[in-house]
Amino acid sequence: MNTITPKSGLFLACSCIAAIAAVGSIFELSSGQPDLGTQTTAIILALSIPLTGLFFVAAVRDAKANIK
Repeated sequence: MNTITPKSGLFLACSCIAAIAAVGSIFELSSGQPDLGTQTTAIILALSIPLTGLFFVAAVRDAKANIK
């Protein structure tokens, strides 16, 4: 029973990338001197946290829709 489609795989990959961006932003902000600046790094963090969840939910929904 293969439920992983290319679309759900893409959603999972985007979720992973967003999660990595969030963790990286946290480390950059905690260092005191973010390479991209505090404001830009904070914006990346603020966007990547909800995107991680949204992409993950989209992947799960797509996989559930394709259960055979």
